[in-house]
Amino acid sequence: MLSAGHGEIKIFAGSTGKAFAQKMCDCLGAELGDSIVINFSEGNTFVRINESVRDKDVYLLLPIGLDPNNEFVELLFWMDAFKRASADSVTAIIPYFGYAKGDKKDEPRVSIRARVCAECIELAGADRVVTMDLHSPQVQGFFKKPVDNLTAMPILCNYVIDEKLSENLVVVSPDAGFAKNARAYAEYLNVSVAIGDKTRSGHDENAKVLEVIGDVNGKDVLIVDDFTISGGTLIDLARALKEKGAKHIYAALSHILLNDKGVEKLMNSDIELLISTDSIDNPHVKNCPKVKIVSVAPLFSETIRRVHNRESVSPLFNNLKQMKLDI
Repeated sequence: MLSAGHGEIKIFAGSTGKAFAQKMCDCLGAELGDSIVINFSEGNTFVRINESVRDKDVYLLLPIGLDPNNEFVELLFWMDAFKRASADSVTAIIPYFGYAKGDKKDEPRVSIRARVCAECIELAGADRVVTMDLHSPQVQGFFKKPVDNLTAMPILCNYVIDEKLSENLVVVSPDAGFAKNARAYAEYLNVSVAIGDKTRSGHDENAKVLEVIGDVNGKDVLIVDDFTISGGTLIDLARALKEKGAKHIYAALSHILLNDKGVEKLMNSDIELLISTDSIDNPHVKNCPKVKIVSVAPLFSETIRRVHNRESVSPLFNNLKQMKLDI
């Protein structure tokens, strides 16, 4: 899949990215790089590359997700290790960048965490960053190096279409902040949009839904959002939609961080199906009958191929099926 004339490609995985990285390698016809991560008893992390990467284009896969502090530090160590091993270029593949939530100084005496992370990743040696559905897209501006912020929207929508869930559907945004993204889902599916009105108290992960703006009576609904941690907002919104006369309730998320408690709440909720991606290897949702995981590894592998072959990445934001990707 890779054109001649450019450096040899090598794909490596951090401690929580091996399954995803192997899927990318399968798509690209490449072998996963040999490396090791050791977490010592006192908490220190050690990384080592077990093969030469001199003059190679290296891609390191590691989400900053369920264990963000350790994953972030490990990512920095990998960037440094590859640069010190004379890699020609190093690209950080971060399917979920958890610290993208910390994108502004919205209260006194706080850190803009996403900016700190961006600067550290670049200083450690990253030449490029590839991520997906950043919670705050402006985080791309915190980097001086190129950032490709992919979107899972076409992949999630294609699943909805394939499963014939879109015939009597309304797309619902959980709040006004995600309304623009919800409109993109609705346009792709050729359906209408409704918006939830919610309020949040401090740093509570759960927000209370006050009202639903739009007609959902007698309709199936698809709640869309970029991620969920506890599931509280989704479940509260689903309850409000039921009260407004919605029939079948589905949800589509780019990233899913639910723990066992969140899965239990989902099972007892009005949501019939939650569709998400494998951007995070989340063991808590693997056996949940209400959760369907679709892989975005083909999307990332095609991005790597295009970056490596000096091709445009922008077509990946359109209809992926027209590109004949195996998605």
